[in-house]
Amino acid sequence: MFIRDNISLATRNFKTRKLRTFLTVLGISIGIGTTLFLVSLGYGLQKVLLEKIAKSDALLTLDVAPSNSLVIKIDKKVVEDLSVIPNVVEVSALQIVLSQVKADDVTSNVKLSAVENSFFRLGGIEFLKGKKYEENNDKKIILSTGALTSLGIDNFEEALGKEVYITLIISKENQVGNNDIAAENEMIPLVEKFEICGIVDDLSESSGFIPGAWVTSVAPDYYDEVKVKIGNQRDLEAVRSAISEKGFTVLALTDTVDQANKIFSIIQIILALFGIVALAVSAIGMFNTMTIALLERTNEIGIMKAIGASKKEILLIFLTESILIGFLGGVGGIIVGFVGSETINYIFNFLARNLGGQPVDIFYTPLWFIGFIIIFSTLVGFFTGVYPASRAARLNPLVALRYK
Repeated sequence: MFIRDNISLATRNFKTRKLRTFLTVLGISIGIGTTLFLVSLGYGLQKVLLEKIAKSDALLTLDVAPSNSLVIKIDKKVVEDLSVIPNVVEVSALQIVLSQVKADDVTSNVKLSAVENSFFRLGGIEFLKGKKYEENNDKKIILSTGALTSLGIDNFEEALGKEVYITLIISKENQVGNNDIAAENEMIPLVEKFEICGIVDDLSESSGFIPGAWVTSVAPDYYDEVKVKIGNQRDLEAVRSAISEKGFTVLALTDTVDQANKIFSIIQIILALFGIVALAVSAIGMFNTMTIALLERTNEIGIMKAIGASKKEILLIFLTESILIGFLGGVGGIIVGFVGSETINYIFNFLARNLGGQPVDIFYTPLWFIGFIIIFSTLVGFFTGVYPASRAARLNPLVALRYK
C-alpha cells in the first residue's frame, strides 16, 4: 500500500466524522495550549526578572565592600591594588555622602553616591528618564524618583534640565564608613548649580548620583563599595578568592542569578505539571475517539483483510490517523497558547499603563520549546493510537465481517 493511499484511508474519518474529529483535535489543542501558556509564563517571568538585574557587564562584575568598616577601609591605595589583580579589567568606586538638595524653594535630604560614569554600566543601572553624565567633573546630578518627590517634583519629564543646589554633609562617622548624620558634621555647600540629567526609578529612597570629583575634593577618600569587572566568567572565582584574602566582602550578581534560575526551574516544572494534567485529559478523549473509530470500522477492516490487507497495513492506517490527530493538536495548541498569552499580556499591559506602571512582556516561549511541543503532541497521538491500532490489526476477518 502506498503512503498516499495509507494517508487517504487514515484521514477518511476526518471527512465522515468532522465534528468528532474537530472536537478531538480541539481537546488536544487545549491541553497542549495550556501547557504552552503556563510554561511560557514561567519563562517570561524569569526573563523579566533577569533582564532587570542582569546585564552583560553586571554579570562579570564583583561587588567589593569592607568586611568591617571600623578596621578595614577602602581608600585609593586599595582601589589601585584591586585594579592590578590578574584578570581584573576595570574598577569603579562608590562613595556615599549625605547631602541637602535644594530645588526652587524646597530642600530635602538626599543620599548621594559619588561615582564615575562607568559605575552605571558595571552596576547595570537603568534610567527611567534622561541619561548618565559623561565626565567625572560634570555639573550634573542623577536623582531617584523618591528624591524628586521629596523635592515636590511630580512631573519627572519636566525635572530633566532643572538646576539644583547641593550642600554636602561631611561627618567624622563618614570617615569610617558610617553614613548616619552625627552630632559633629560639616556643611559644605557646592557653589555651582547642578543640572538634573537623569532619573532612576526608585520611590523607596531619596537618593542620587553625582560625579565623584565633587565629593573626593572635599571628603575623605574612603569608599563604601568598589565594582570590579573581570575579563571572563571562568576567572570569577579566582578573582573573588584573591579579593577575599585581602579581608573584603565580595558579592557576585551571578550568585543571585543562579539562585533565581533554580527557583524558576522549580516554578516551570510545577506549571508544566498543571499543563500535563490538562493534556492527559485530552489524551483520554483522543483514546476514546480512536476506540470508537475501531468499532465503527470493524466491518471495513474485515473486508480489507479479506481482500489481502496485512496486519501491518491495518496497523499503519490507525497509527497514521492517531499521529495526524496528535500533530494537528500540537499545531492547534501552539495557536491556542499564543492567542491566550498575547491576550493576557495585552490586558496586563493595558492595566499597567493606565495605573502608572511600565508595560512588560510576561510571556516568553523559546523556539526549542515550540519544536518540543510539536514532537511531544505527535508522540502522544502515536502512543494513544497504539492499542486501538494493534487491536484492529489482530481482528479475525470472519469475526469482523459478522460484526454489527
